[in-house]
Amino acid sequence: MKILLRYVFEGVLTLLAVFFFTTIILLVSGAPPFAAYYYILKGSLGSWIKLGQVIQVWIPLTLCAAGLLYTFRIDLWNIGVEGQIMLGAVFATAVLRIDAAKSMPMLFLGFSFLGGIAGGAIWAIVAGVLKTKGGVNEIFAGLGLNFVGQGIILWLIFGPWRRPGVASMSGTELFPQELWLPFFQAFRLSPVGLVFALTALVLTALLLRYTHIGLNLKAIGNNREAAYLFGLKPDRYMIIAMIFAGGFAGLAGSIQVAGVYHRLLPAISSNYGYLALLVVMLSNYNVWITPWVAFFFACLNVGSIQLPMMLELDSSLSGVIQGSLVLATLAVYSWQVHRKMAKGTPVT
Repeated sequence: MKILLRYVFEGVLTLLAVFFFTTIILLVSGAPPFAAYYYILKGSLGSWIKLGQVIQVWIPLTLCAAGLLYTFRIDLWNIGVEGQIMLGAVFATAVLRIDAAKSMPMLFLGFSFLGGIAGGAIWAIVAGVLKTKGGVNEIFAGLGLNFVGQGIILWLIFGPWRRPGVASMSGTELFPQELWLPFFQAFRLSPVGLVFALTALVLTALLLRYTHIGLNLKAIGNNREAAYLFGLKPDRYMIIAMIFAGGFAGLAGSIQVAGVYHRLLPAISSNYGYLALLVVMLSNYNVWITPWVAFFFACLNVGSIQLPMMLELDSSLSGVIQGSLVLATLAVYSWQVHRKMAKGTPVT
C-alpha cells in the first residue's frame, strides 16, 4: 500500500508539473491554455468513435511497450523496435497477398499474425546477434536496421507490390474486405487487436515476475558478470529478450496492416516504436503502469488533431506536452532522490 501511495503521489506531482510547463508555453505563444486542453480532451474522448481511435493507437503502443519491458529488464536498449514493426507488417502483408487467402480468410489472417511475429522476431534477432557476436552496440544496430526496414518497405511499395498502373506513397493496393479484421461498428475498432494487447500485458507480467526467464533476465541486467559466474549465459538471454520484443512489435505491425490500414504503407509504424520507449521509461518499467501511460499518449496523439482546426494551433503541441512530461518526470524523480538522500534512505 505504501508503494502504491508513493506511485500515486509521484504521478500527481508529474501531472501538475506537466500542466504548469505546458500552460506557460501556451501563454507565451498567445494561445488559450484551457481551450487547448479542452479540445485535446474532446478530440480524444468526446465520442465513441474518438475513443475507438484512441484505443486503435493504444494497441500497437502497448504491444511495443510490453516487448520493450523484456529488453530493458536485461539492460538492452532496443531502439530497433521501429524496424521490427515494419518487418512484422511486411511479413503479414506477404501472407495476405497469397492468392489462396481470399478463399480461406480467417486461416490466413491467423497466419498473418504468426508472420508478423516471425518478421519482428527475426529483425530483432539480427540486432541481437550483432550485439552478442559482433560487439555492435544495440542502439546503433537497431537504428541502422530501422533504416533498412524502411528501405525494404519503400522498395516493395514502388517495386514488386506496387499498385496496378501506379506506384505511390499511398501504399500497396487495399486487401479484399474479407481479409480485414472484424471490428465493432460503434467504435470502428477491431476487438482482435485489443485482445492481443491485453494478453501481451498479462503474459509479460507473469513471465517477468513468476518464471525463471524473468528472474534470469533481471539477474543479468543487474550484474552480467556475476550472473555468468552463477552459470547463466547472458548472450543467450539477450537473444531471448530481443525475440520477445521483436515478436510483440511484429504483432503490432501485423495489426496495423490487417486491422487499421488494410494495406502496407511507408509510415506503417507511425513512430509507435520510438514512443513506446518513452512510455516504458515514464512507467518506471512497471508493467501495470505502462498501459495507462500509453493511453495518455494515445489521447494526445488523437486529440491534438483538433488544435489546428479549432484554435489554429499546430498539432505538434502534443509533442510539447510529451516533452514536458519527460522533463516533469525527471524533475520529480530528482526531487525524490534528493529527499531520500537528505533522510539517509536508500534510493530505489
